[in-house]
Amino acid sequence: MKTDATLWDMEERFWTEGADSARHMTAKDAVFVFPYPAGILQGEALWREADVAQRWRSVVMSERHVSVQGNIAVVAYRVSAERGDMPIYEALCTSTYVRDDDRWLRLTHQQTPVN
Repeated sequence: MKTDATLWDMEERFWTEGADSARHMTAKDAVFVFPYPAGILQGEALWREADVAQRWRSVVMSERHVSVQGNIAVVAYRVSAERGDMPIYEALCTSTYVRDDDRWLRLTHQQTPVN
């Protein structure tokens, strides 16, 4: 699978699959930045935060951008996501991946809500 397609597939799975799946695709001591009140999370705190552990029913990613430099890749996009009976969540997001041998692991993730 081409690198771009692999990264986009992983990014979508982070939103829609369970925390166990996301944990297996995340680097040890990864750092995620979520809107308040979750804030900055690292390591095991990622998997205890309700906003991270709860999966989204559907996501649409637009305005997609990818930059790959050696063993580092950054994806940036706009997301429209929904879960339960909550309003649709829209945000600008970035994730950084590091290639460890032949697999990509998510090292950082950041969300900025679009109001």
